[in-house]
Amino acid sequence: MITKAIIPVAGWGTRRLPITKAIEKCMLPVGNRPVVDYIVQDCIAAGITDIYFVVSEHSEQVRDFYRTNIDLNDYLKRNGKNELLDMLRPPKVSLHYVVQSSYGKYGTAIPPSLVFRELAEGEPVVVVGGDDFIYDPSGESSVKRLIEAAGETGGAIYGAPVEGDISRYGVIAMDGEGTFTGIVEKPQPGKEPSHLINISQYALPYEAMRTIYEYAKTERSGEYYITDAVNEYVKNGGKMKVVEVKGEYLDCGTVEGWLAANQTVVGA
Repeated sequence: MITKAIIPVAGWGTRRLPITKAIEKCMLPVGNRPVVDYIVQDCIAAGITDIYFVVSEHSEQVRDFYRTNIDLNDYLKRNGKNELLDMLRPPKVSLHYVVQSSYGKYGTAIPPSLVFRELAEGEPVVVVGGDDFIYDPSGESSVKRLIEAAGETGGAIYGAPVEGDISRYGVIAMDGEGTFTGIVEKPQPGKEPSHLINISQYALPYEAMRTIYEYAKTERSGEYYITDAVNEYVKNGGKMKVVEVKGEYLDCGTVEGWLAANQTVVGA
C-alpha cells in the first residue's frame, strides 16, 4: 500500500510571471482554494499519510496555508464566525518540506530524487505535480485509482487524452495489455504511439525511485527529466500500468489552462 506522496512545488513559475513574483504558482486560486490543495485533498482521500512538498528556498506560502493561524482563528471566534473554522483546520496528514536549491540541478527528476532517502527499503511512492490536477465531478480520488492500478504491476502512470495536435507533447507508448513501454517526446505527426499524453503523475516502485535517484547523481548539462529515468526503469525490466484519466485533466501552468480550470470547477 502506498502511503507517501511527493509534490514538487519548487521553481519561480516563470511561465506565469509577473503574478508569480508575488504568488507561488501552486498557490494560484482555483475557486477559493489554491491549485495544490486539490492535489493534497485527493492524496488524503487515497489514504496517503505523509506528503513531501519539494519547495524552493524562498517558499513560505505553502507552509502558511497549511499551518494553524492562531490570530485568524481568534478573530473568527470573537466575531461569531465559528462555522468558518472547519475550512481552516490543517489536514489530517503529516506534511514534510524538502528544499530544492535554485542554484543546483534542475528538472522534473530532481524533486523525487531529493526525497528518495526518506523511503524505507522497498517502499513505493506517488509523485504528482503541484500545478495541475485531475478533476472528477464524481468525487472519486484520482490518486487512489493510480495506486490501485499500481498494485497489479508495481507501478502506474496517468495518461490524458487532449484535443488537437498531441505531437507537441510527450506521448505514452504501451502494449496491447495497457502496460507502459515508454514516453516518446514530440513524435512526428501521424506517428504518435497512442492518444494519451504524459501528465507527470506516477505511482513508482522503490526500484523506479532508485533509478531516478541514480540518474539525478550523474553530471550532465541542462535539465534532468523524470521521463528519462522512467524510460530507463522500464527498459531494464520494470513494469508500469497505463491509467487513462477519468474526469478532466486541468493544467494551471498557463493562463489559459488556469482560466479553464476555474471555469470547470466553479461552474460545476
